[in-house]
Amino acid sequence: MKPYHSYCFSTSPKERNKMIWRAGLLLSWTLSVATFIFLLTSYSNPFTVTPKQDPDEATSTLRIKNKEDDEKPCDLFVGRWIWNPNGSVYTNRTCKTMPESKNCGKYGKDDKLLVNWRWKPNGCNLPRFDAEAFLGIVRGKKMAFIGDSVARNQMDSLVCLLSQVETPSNVMKSADDKFVTWYFSKHDFTLMILWSKFLVVGTKMLINGSDSGVFNLHVDKIDVKWTEKLPELDYALISDGHWFFRKTYLYEENNLIGCVFCNDANVTNLGLGYAFRRAFQTALKHINRCEKCKGLVTLLRTFSPAHFEHGSWNDGGRCNRTVPMAESKLNLGGTEWEFRSIQVEEVERAKVEGVRRGKRFGVLDVTRAMLLRPDGHPDTHWNNNWMAGYSDCVHWCLPGPIDTWNDLLLEVLKKDSYIA
Repeated sequence: MKPYHSYCFSTSPKERNKMIWRAGLLLSWTLSVATFIFLLTSYSNPFTVTPKQDPDEATSTLRIKNKEDDEKPCDLFVGRWIWNPNGSVYTNRTCKTMPESKNCGKYGKDDKLLVNWRWKPNGCNLPRFDAEAFLGIVRGKKMAFIGDSVARNQMDSLVCLLSQVETPSNVMKSADDKFVTWYFSKHDFTLMILWSKFLVVGTKMLINGSDSGVFNLHVDKIDVKWTEKLPELDYALISDGHWFFRKTYLYEENNLIGCVFCNDANVTNLGLGYAFRRAFQTALKHINRCEKCKGLVTLLRTFSPAHFEHGSWNDGGRCNRTVPMAESKLNLGGTEWEFRSIQVEEVERAKVEGVRRGKRFGVLDVTRAMLLRPDGHPDTHWNNNWMAGYSDCVHWCLPGPIDTWNDLLLEVLKKDSYIA
């Protein structure tokens, strides 16, 4: 037998060309099959490239998105404020129900600086408020904001947002303006504010017949002014906090057990946190044990921080900043965060009992976001007929960052577990 190389060099040029042509054809066919197999396996790759879903971002860059990301919940309450030139969905001209004391644009505050920011949760986007969607969820329902004037502040924001779709009727307003009811007839939706300083019973201490500014607080007795309406509600949004920052004497079973901000020799100063926690424990326990409250959904809105600088209400405190605070300045160790943590803990306790009693609880956690917005308060830009001589660093401008609370509220209500 001839060696292999003899065959290669003993063939004619014509035969060698034919062999080369066949080899090229075979190589081309092999490459085509390999390419097809590669494309087929690439199609089932667990990584896909999708456009960045952020309508307010100026760029259209792409990002790699793992399919498993869709299964990871996004925490709507942890994020940052980003510039948003779209502004608010309403103005002080398009909302006819806006209180004068919160109408910051009318009284000199630059509303463009105020409203051109939006809350951006880490890992997802918070959609702009959709009044039609909100009214669709709450059609035929009753909702109440329960708490102090900051709870009222949020209700006023919601009325402004919803009035861009339907103008409500003011069907009830108490003489002191603390109990107000709005009705959206096209959607059969009732919205109200049930005012309560402490959620529990608090009475002023009089000295020689005059208001002393001190309260007797019965932390185990519910304030019936709001609970009497509870059985007719579908949604209860409770909050409170700022009235606790004053001297109070605390009672349980009508017995004095301690105080807050006192120096009495024979009375124990139990601290703000104790009084605050006991009030919310009593309120949430009452809701859980309300036998007539069928299908009630309770959302607790966490503490809304004040931003006084260089003083307080009546000693020259101001809040005249014009932009959000840098995240690097965020302080999660103060009283505001302590209050927020207490509220979250007590809701989690209430959930455990609620499972047995057919009650549902959730949290609208706004504290972190609002700690970053010292620019969002009326300050002194308001009608001087209301609290003349004071600077308001507790309530929030309309429109303003408080509208984000209702953006978040809508997203929470969209979850199946909260839709009654």
